[in-house]
Amino acid sequence: MSLRAVVVSLRPHQWTKNLVVFAALALSKHLFEVEPLLKTLMAFALFCGLSGTVYLINDVADMERDRLHPRKRLRPVASGALTTRAAGSVALILGLTSLGLTLLLGAPFALCAALYLALNLLYSFRLKEVVIVDVLAVSLGFVLRAVAGAVAIAVQISEWLLICTLLFALFLTLSKRRHELTSLNASASEHRRILAEYSPYLLDQMIAVVTASCVTAYAFYTTAPDTREKFQTDRLAWTIPFVLYGIFRYLYLVHQKDQGGSPTDVLLTDRPLLAVVALWAIAIVLIVYTAGGAPMPIGR
Repeated sequence: MSLRAVVVSLRPHQWTKNLVVFAALALSKHLFEVEPLLKTLMAFALFCGLSGTVYLINDVADMERDRLHPRKRLRPVASGALTTRAAGSVALILGLTSLGLTLLLGAPFALCAALYLALNLLYSFRLKEVVIVDVLAVSLGFVLRAVAGAVAIAVQISEWLLICTLLFALFLTLSKRRHELTSLNASASEHRRILAEYSPYLLDQMIAVVTASCVTAYAFYTTAPDTREKFQTDRLAWTIPFVLYGIFRYLYLVHQKDQGGSPTDVLLTDRPLLAVVALWAIAIVLIVYTAGGAPMPIGR
C-alpha cells in the first residue's frame, strides 16, 4: 500500500471546508485565547480525519463511475494505485479513531461529529441519488461543522449564521452540479446518475434563488438588533460588499470561465477571489475585536 496514494485519497486540499468550525470561535471573541483556540484546532483536525474517511469511502463506492470522468479517473482508487481493500481498511481505522477522539471535546461535539459521518455515509450510498436532497445533504454537512465548532468551546452560534452557512453551501454545491452537467455533456449521467434529473436552466434558477437568499440573510445577520447588541457595533454591515463581490466573482468563473467543479480549487487558484475572502476575514476580525462587546461566556 502506497502512503502517497493514501494521502492523495484523503484529499487534504479539500480540508479547507473544515475551516467552518472556526466561525464560532472568531465570532465569540475567543480567537486569541489559548484554550478555546486549541479546542477548535482539535475540532478542525478531527473533522479533517472524518472528511478523509468519507473521501475514501466515496472513492470505493464511486470507483467505476470515476473511471469515466476525465479527472477523477486519476484518483488512486479509480486508477488502481490504491486497492479497495486497502482504502476500506484505512477508512475504518481513521473513522473509528477520529470518532473516539471526539469524546475528548465532550458529548455534544461527539454527537455532531457522528451525525456528520452518518449523513455523509447515507449520502454516499443513498441520498446522492435523490434529486434536490443530494445538494441539501452536502450543505447540511457544512452546518454540522459550524455547530460542532460552537459546541466544542461551549458557546452559542447565531441562527442567522447557520442559515447563511446553509445557503452559501447550497450555492457552491449547485454551482458544482452545474459545472459537472455542462462539462461532461452527454456522459454526465454516466458519471453521476442524479445529473439526469437536472438541467442547466433548472440549476440556474435554483442558484439565482439561493444567491439572493444568501446575500439577504447575511445582510439581515449583520444588521440585526441582536448582532449589533452582541458586538456593540453596526459596522459588520460594512463587510456586505466583500460578500457581494465574492459571490459575483464565483458566478463569473462558473459561467464565463467554466470553473466551479471544485470550489476549493477555485478558491485557492483564483487570486481575486482569494483576496476578497482574505479581506472579508480580516475585516470581520478587526470589527469584532475592536468593538466594545464582551466575549461570549464559555461554559458547559
